[in-house]
Parts: sequence; C-alpha cells; structure tokens
Amino acid sequence: MLLDGKIIIVTGASSGIGAAAAWIFAAEGARLVLGARRGDLLADLVAEIAEKGGEAAFLAGDVENGAYAADLVALAETRFGGLDGAFNNAGMTGELGPVPDMTEENWHKVIAVNLTSGFHAARAQIPALRRRGAGSIVFTSTFVGHTVGLPGMAAYAAAKAGLIGMTQVLAAEHGAENIRVNALLPGGTMTPMAGEDAGFHDFVRGLHALKRMAEPAEIANAALFLLSDKASFVTGTAMLADGGNSISKL
Repeated sequence: MLLDGKIIIVTGASSGIGAAAAWIFAAEGARLVLGARRGDLLADLVAEIAEKGGEAAFLAGDVENGAYAADLVALAETRFGGLDGAFNNAGMTGELGPVPDMTEENWHKVIAVNLTSGFHAARAQIPALRRRGAGSIVFTSTFVGHTVGLPGMAAYAAAKAGLIGMTQVLAAEHGAENIRVNALLPGGTMTPMAGEDAGFHDFVRGLHALKRMAEPAEIANAALFLLSDKASFVTGTAMLADGGNSISKL
C-alpha cells in the first residue's frame, strides 16, 4: 500500500492516464480528490472506486481557472482532512501546425491548459502540503520539446518544457520543507489524446526502443512511484517513462 492513508489530488482524471492513476492510487490506499471537466465521467469513476472499497470525491472544473485549483485543495481538506500530494495531469495538444500558421488563440489556450494550470496548482497545493509538514507534487510533462522536437507541436512543447523549468525551481524552493516536486515525461500512450489513426499509432510505436506505445497504467505507475515514499530522495527531476523514445533513432 504505497499511498496508504495519503490524500491525493488527480487532475485529468476522467480518462486516460488520469483515470488509470485514480484506480491504481485507490488500490494503493490513497483517498482521492478527482478533477476534470467531465463531471459525469468523474461521478461514475468515484462510484466505481467506492464499490471496490476505495475513497474518492470529485469536483468538475477547468484547470485554466485558478479558483478551481484552490477549490480542489479545499475539497481535499474539508472531506479528508488535508493534502499529501497531487498528480497534476490535465493537458491538451491543441491544434497542430507550424508556428507561422498558428493562431494566437491556440497558442494561449495550449499554454494556459498545460503550463499556467501548473502555476495555479502549485500556488494552491504548496500551502496545503506545508500544513501537513510534507508532500509530493507531480506534473505531467512530455518528451516533446525535451528530447525531441516534433514538427507542428511548438505550443505544446513550449508549455510542457516550461513545466520542467517550474518543477526545478519549486523543488529548490520547497525542498527544505520536505515538499518534493517532479515532472513525469511519458512517451506515446494509448489514450484518447492519441486519437484513432492506426497509421499514426504505427509511426509513434516506431519512435520507441520498445516499439510499442504505453498503456495508461504504465505511466500511472511511474507517477505512483514519485508520489510515494519510495521516491523520498527524488525531487526536481524530469523523469522519463518514454519506452526508450529519447534514445531510439530507428
């Protein structure tokens, strides 16, 4: 029970990596506050976790909104008594295309969902972790813009690379308070964000040394490690869980 009794926020929890994380964290003993835009899916997930003996609450909202980040923390504290960690996983790729053809609206939207949301989360979560005397924050970043530049993904790459920079600073600022902050960099993962184009999936598989894409649970298990006390001396990292994407050229 790697998260036994710990109170954890998970955003982007309605599907994909976030939903997988909710199931795995609950099985490892965590009490969960789940966030995403689709409240109906969150309600179903919370009910299913409860049927298996887990504890979870949910609040639907948009991570672009700073008040929503504060509300998730408030729910964790009022419902469960505090906050021990967070998996800030919500994100979007946005419209793909070269920068000269990109709209300013798309740029700002992608930055807001992927990077500014992390600022909102940290600003709300760190005071709550201080009140507990310790904690762990994990941001979902990506290998895109870190180990490889994929054409058409400048906004996404910039936002997710920004999360890594913020992670490093937060880790340095709050390490003495026993608050750990890490970024998790998945490789290609079979989530709704990956779409349904089989040809695209074949291309992405070939980018990885393992010649396959990850299942959401595989990435969630990496987040589990970072949130758990097994990672007690791990902070400020950009931890790759990328199936060898970063070292594969064939």
